[in-house]
Amino acid sequence: MSEDSAARASLRTAAILTVFTLVFTTLMAATYRATKPAIEASAEAEKMKLVGEVLPDALYDNAPLADWVDLAPCAELGLAAQDDPVRLLRARKAGAPAALVFEAVAPDGYGGRIRLILAVGADDRLLGVRVIGHKETPGLGDYIDPKKDRNKAAPWIRQFDAKGFGEVPAAEWTVKKDGGRFDARAGATISARAVTNATRRALQFAVDQRDKLYALPAQSKLEKEGQ
Repeated sequence: MSEDSAARASLRTAAILTVFTLVFTTLMAATYRATKPAIEASAEAEKMKLVGEVLPDALYDNAPLADWVDLAPCAELGLAAQDDPVRLLRARKAGAPAALVFEAVAPDGYGGRIRLILAVGADDRLLGVRVIGHKETPGLGDYIDPKKDRNKAAPWIRQFDAKGFGEVPAAEWTVKKDGGRFDARAGATISARAVTNATRRALQFAVDQRDKLYALPAQSKLEKEGQ
């Protein structure tokens, strides 16, 4: 093959590859645009399903996923400086504050960090708490997760429902083995202790910051004190 023929062949190959790349990129972009609304709707539905675990629909009439405040990592939420910010959702009814929904971490579970989601009502009482991530021992400490709790009629974690510091003073907000008010299952106190203490800290944070959290503009950020 002559040098001219080889050059023409190379140019044809490059042109074919360029056309293929352009067509493939165009198809991918079109597919993304076509499926993006469905993907976003599915993700939003999953988030609201999680919110629904701790916040009854009847308590609010706004769109909490659009009324959020980012929280800088702090010890009250069990987060270290290198952790990502926490997104707090605000529920409102007829414009009035109804609840704060946010995640927190119990860093001292038996199997490591335990992730929680909580809803704190405008009256400073817990509407609900759920475990959304953990590595506690199956069949022993995993009863903190209502999906794993064998007592379906009265899951362990439901004992926090409708509780605030008016019902249980902060000093008594721990498991009975430590002199507190909350139950723990025999042989698996560490898991219950971690969740109970993390719930107290998160509730205290919500109570202390309540007015500021409701007053901040939507889609803003609550900075740490001094920032």
